[in-house]
Amino acid sequence: MKFFILLLLLPVFSVLHGQSDSNEMPLYPDGIPNYRNVPDEEWVERRDNGFDFIHDTSIPTLTAFLPPNPNGQAVVICPGGGYAGTSFIKEGIHVAKSLNADSITAFVLKYRIPQDAHQVNKSLAPLQDAQQALRYVRSQAANYRLDPERIGILGFSAGGHLAATAATHFQKMADSQEKDTTSVRPDFVILLYPVISMTDELTHMGSRNNLLGEKPSASDIMLFSTEKNVSADSPPAFLMHAADDKSVPVGNSLAYYEACLAQGVEVEMHLYPKGGHGFGMNNSSTADFWMDRLKNWLKTFPEMKD
Repeated sequence: MKFFILLLLLPVFSVLHGQSDSNEMPLYPDGIPNYRNVPDEEWVERRDNGFDFIHDTSIPTLTAFLPPNPNGQAVVICPGGGYAGTSFIKEGIHVAKSLNADSITAFVLKYRIPQDAHQVNKSLAPLQDAQQALRYVRSQAANYRLDPERIGILGFSAGGHLAATAATHFQKMADSQEKDTTSVRPDFVILLYPVISMTDELTHMGSRNNLLGEKPSASDIMLFSTEKNVSADSPPAFLMHAADDKSVPVGNSLAYYEACLAQGVEVEMHLYPKGGHGFGMNNSSTADFWMDRLKNWLKTFPEMKD
């Protein structure tokens, strides 16, 4: 069995470690919070679309993709996967390399998948990881030639829910034992066909069940419905969604957009009539390239300070 798992892992490792401009590192070199000391059960599935899908991550990592001439801007990328796994290549590595082409530094987060067997409180584990990634990038800004005030977070699908949670829950540390006071507030948030709400009307039920359990409390539904937690201090947002998305209704993006408007938060949204769910960077239903819209939006932020 271990040999089989190793064979499955090889495609991901070859992509990560066969590139001179990337570096995978443990997210918590000094010990993972909210962690049960049980065997790591991570495994990788090769799907029909040719992209690897990583299941059951319990030991999170952060992989840095560094452009030759960084412009000072950085993005932490949270791939989607319904809180059951992560589409690490399609919604992680490919996006990082596209951002690198515009001199933007990227960090792909392989966050923990919520599991009672691996975490004391599974609902908090992904947010702890997102906050730690933002904390690390901001604290190491000088080493990466970054502006600590131009560090954002991006997420697809359930990874979009994680990014939105990081953008609306930065006032309080998800790890109550964390002593580092480095800000975990993202300077901007990018939400791509995101799960936003945990309400019955809007949620992607698989994501909700995996994160909160099959019978979540009303308070947990409210806490993790990010459209309910947007405040005037929430960062500027960019949203993209397809209207015919049958997995995560477009109402999720609309709800976050309306919440930003109500709170006076700068927000830009791009909606496509077709595309479905999970198309990554390539929506084959249109000649328009949403990554161009995103890169134009990112250019509205100020240049790196001296």
